[in-house]
Amino acid sequence: MESLILTILVILPGVWSGDWEVTLEHQCALKGTSAILKCDYSYPSGHTVTSVSWSKLQLRYNGQRLVALSPPHFNYVGNYQGDCDLRINNVQFADEGAYYFSFETTGDRWTSETYSYLFVRGLTAAVQPSTVTEGEDVRLICQSGCPQTTEFVWFRDGQPVSGSEFQASREDAGRYHCAVKGQETARSASVALDVRYAPKKVTLSVSPSGDVIKGDTLTFSCSSDANPPVEETGYRLYKDGQLINSRQKHTISEVQLGDSGRYHCQASNDITWGGSGLFNSTDVLLDVHYQPMNTSVSVVPEHVLEGSSVSLTCSSDANPPVDSYSWYKMAASSSSMTQVGSGQTLFLPSMEASHTGLYLCLVRNSVGENNSTEVLLSMAEKQKSSPSIPVLAGIGVCLCVTLVIVLLLFRRKRRSNAGEKQPVFDSGLSRSQSSATEDPSDAVYANILTSPSSAPLTIVSASPRNSHPHGSMSYEEEVLYSTVTIKPKNTKHHTNSSRAAQDSWSTSGENSDSVIYATVVTPH
Repeated sequence: MESLILTILVILPGVWSGDWEVTLEHQCALKGTSAILKCDYSYPSGHTVTSVSWSKLQLRYNGQRLVALSPPHFNYVGNYQGDCDLRINNVQFADEGAYYFSFETTGDRWTSETYSYLFVRGLTAAVQPSTVTEGEDVRLICQSGCPQTTEFVWFRDGQPVSGSEFQASREDAGRYHCAVKGQETARSASVALDVRYAPKKVTLSVSPSGDVIKGDTLTFSCSSDANPPVEETGYRLYKDGQLINSRQKHTISEVQLGDSGRYHCQASNDITWGGSGLFNSTDVLLDVHYQPMNTSVSVVPEHVLEGSSVSLTCSSDANPPVDSYSWYKMAASSSSMTQVGSGQTLFLPSMEASHTGLYLCLVRNSVGENNSTEVLLSMAEKQKSSPSIPVLAGIGVCLCVTLVIVLLLFRRKRRSNAGEKQPVFDSGLSRSQSSATEDPSDAVYANILTSPSSAPLTIVSASPRNSHPHGSMSYEEEVLYSTVTIKPKNTKHHTNSSRAAQDSWSTSGENSDSVIYATVVTPH
């Protein structure tokens, strides 16, 4: 029996006695992390642990007291054999304070005489420098306040950042916070990094959007991504390279055709003026649409003959271009117009009287319509056919050639006759008489009359005048008349030469065989 009791005493813990003792450690924890308060306890032999508990010392207006802790914020992670660790989840600043451990055994209750003090600290993030110009170096610093070494991670606007040192760009601007690696819920308050940069992403917008119609109201607006932001006067608006406005917005109350062109916006801030250059938007093409205007009709040919073809062509200034042409003709019996065709050109292959009249064309585009003034189409009478110019020219040439040939032949004939002609008189009328007696049938009678103022008659021959340099006859205003009568063979013989000469003179105008020669001599 004694041996059995001895065996049981050996198995029961604490039988061989010991002191009541609780060993605690102070702890520093970061806000948001989980902290474990280290604890060891011991008790005399012969006791069995029946319960354990943790409590926190709270200060009140009437003193202080211990307040029991409960899950899930507090969890006992020890055992009943000497380990009394306490786990505190998601530590908050309110958890800071003194903690006591208590346990009960089958024979007594024990509360630690000392406490475990929990220090709660937060993470502190810093950006050095907090304001930088694009391209400068930046360093991120995270401080915890607890002495133990902890590895941190960084976030910018909630997104992880790979490093804590970098060259700043505009994309690096934002709010940063640090956290404990593995316990990212333990995070610092966020801090801002301000990155200053020149304007980029400069844009020019036109309102309202869509097609611009002549007469519309239009507003140009400039915008940009810049830090510091571009001021109102930091924008410039250009049209075809010429400055037209120095504000962020520009309004055209009534758009005209001259407002068409290429527009762009330019932006600048104090970083720009520091040497980063000016930044331009992409070009915006303003194409002002308008209904057709200056519509006119041309007629080819201008003078139309019956049966010939004629074309009426319509032209107009429009944007967008004209997409519809209609031709109208005024009815002969009324003032109403009748559509007679479509298309830019109205072609009449054979002109008729029914085609004459007033015509106009109506043009349309997506903006509106416009018509030309009325054009009168008339028909000219057909001309009688006349010799063509080449034929007339040929006839003229032939006549000229013929005339030249006749003149040449006539001149040649005169020269030939002058060389063969013999003197008509040798020594007055006596020569005529002697000649008449020789051959009555072939006698030639000549009556020579001189002007009253003439000198006495001298010998006249067919030779040129310069062959008688000593002649006494005057040639000024002298007219010599000669009548030559050719007698037929059955004519009666006349013995009186003087009478014959007179009869010859008197009948010279009636006898068809008579030839009158007149020579006008002018002085040299």
